[in-house]
Amino acid sequence: MLLAKKLFKYYLLMIFIFLIGRFALFILYFERFSQSGENYWLSFLYGLKMDTIVASMLLIVPLLLLSFSPSSWQRVVNGILRLYFVLVMGFLIYMENATFPFFNQYDVRPNFKFVEYLEYPVEVFNMLIADFKLPLTIAFVMIGLFAWIFMRQTKESFIAVLQTPLKSRVIWFLPLALLLFMGIRSSLGHRPANISDAMYSSNRILNEITKNSLYSVGYAIYANKQYATKAIKLYGKMPIEEALQRMQKRLGIRGNDLNASSPFARLEKSHFPTTTKKNLVIFLQESLGYQFVSPQITPELLKLKKEGLWFDNAYSNGTRSVRGIAGMTSGFLAVPGKGVVKRSKSQRDFFTFASLLKPLGYHNLFLYGGEARFDNMRSWFLGNGFDEIIEQKDYQNPSYVATWGVSDEDLAHKGNERFSQLYAKHQPFAALMFSSSNHSPFDIPTGRIKEVKQGERCVENAVKYADYAIGKFFDEAKTLPYYKDTIFVVVADHNIRVYGDDVVPVKMFHIPALILGEGIATSNHKQLASQPDILATALDYLGKDFRYPILGHSIFSDDKTNLNLMQFNETYALRVGNQVAVISPNQAAQTYEYKEEHLLPMAHNVTLERDALAFVLGLNYLYDKQRYK
Repeated sequence: MLLAKKLFKYYLLMIFIFLIGRFALFILYFERFSQSGENYWLSFLYGLKMDTIVASMLLIVPLLLLSFSPSSWQRVVNGILRLYFVLVMGFLIYMENATFPFFNQYDVRPNFKFVEYLEYPVEVFNMLIADFKLPLTIAFVMIGLFAWIFMRQTKESFIAVLQTPLKSRVIWFLPLALLLFMGIRSSLGHRPANISDAMYSSNRILNEITKNSLYSVGYAIYANKQYATKAIKLYGKMPIEEALQRMQKRLGIRGNDLNASSPFARLEKSHFPTTTKKNLVIFLQESLGYQFVSPQITPELLKLKKEGLWFDNAYSNGTRSVRGIAGMTSGFLAVPGKGVVKRSKSQRDFFTFASLLKPLGYHNLFLYGGEARFDNMRSWFLGNGFDEIIEQKDYQNPSYVATWGVSDEDLAHKGNERFSQLYAKHQPFAALMFSSSNHSPFDIPTGRIKEVKQGERCVENAVKYADYAIGKFFDEAKTLPYYKDTIFVVVADHNIRVYGDDVVPVKMFHIPALILGEGIATSNHKQLASQPDILATALDYLGKDFRYPILGHSIFSDDKTNLNLMQFNETYALRVGNQVAVISPNQAAQTYEYKEEHLLPMAHNVTLERDALAFVLGLNYLYDKQRYK
């Protein structure tokens, strides 16, 4: 009985920590679900299930030690268990504290993003110190205080249990192990409970509050390792031939052989034929959401808007830079799990504009102000047709070095310098420039802009500085000979913060995009466009006929369809016109109307929902079978 009481005590302590964290989130975000019509108090009941799963897992080790350790080991085992619980409870306190700044930044509980960048400790440490001093201080003070009290109060906490006869403790093991098993499973059905059990309502914020942060991170790590095999099945089932056919139909790609090595590759004829080998420069902007496009924040971009093709309704693939990189270099959509830039089977022979242009004699470059190893970019680019990488170490005497590398204006100047060198040698080139200044902790040089918020490190000032660097780049480029033979693209990779109450906050995927260059007429494309559409349009302006598998079309093509596929964590939204089909693992598909920047539930559009599933399965298949060439 002592054994059961002791474990129950620690179970209650863990539940208490989780409850305090959930209650605080509940109060902080109450306004975002209070009028949803949902029974928000159920968040605590369903949340208890998620918390019980985690607590039960964490009690396995103590159960084993307390059940099978001989009494002669009581001092050693007591010390081990005290250390175990102080570490476990300290970590749980840290996780609950870390949830608040993470939720504030990403509008979700900690997930795979929470651990994904731990392989870049210098960058992550600098960002944490710059942006999260107060939350970190509070967390470590709480952990230190808990550890001090715990170690003082539990000097012989487990001795009494360990002094009971071993036989008695062994007898208790089976029923207690069964209870922990039931707690971990938390379901009487044929399947154990999982993260989808927390998604009991139609309000996304309420579902996030219901989750358990530690379980959310653990499940995300597991799912990302399993997407190519097991986890992909959680979205639903469909024969791959049907999935590819549905994708082709939706994308307006007709007559391709599904058994070909590249099922989506087809010949696209240019609408602007020329004998000149035009250069291509894509200036990919970090986290530049459309909501920032205004005379106050982006005057340079709006000035350039009057000189080229502006996309009024462009939407990003996802919420991470690797999704935007894949969209603007390969014309690929967001694959489930890690992005293709970081995954093993796409490090060679995966289509990019560089692999397309290389046989035509183009020199292909990637230019970045930071370290190219970040997000596995170096491997991705060098393995897929790029010839040269310019990164932080290649800048001599930069004007400003920030947390993530040299400033955007240094990147702009280096780009013009290198492009001029290549042009002088009559070497055609294609380049992706990737900015970094508009990234937390928003470390930008002073004296360049009239700050939106005086003296603050904030996204508005960082975006305005990024816009300033765009202006500097084009002001200098227009004075250089290479400009007249070059097609330029300015486009965002994703938004700074994708947040909102909808199951998928569609409006936060809205990004600015612009194509300009000598001879490009000023116009405004008002129809839906994806990042693959923007890439296809830029290639169209090069004036050559190309064979490629890009999952989109030039806006000048009669085959162009008005759709977007958006990935938000594990959820996908396929938007066609103003109807949006949403699918998530272990959840029934739903159809919504996108109206006044919100998703409104409507009757099921089964065809659209099946097409959304087709994209998820088809994209995974193209990656896994290496058939995107």
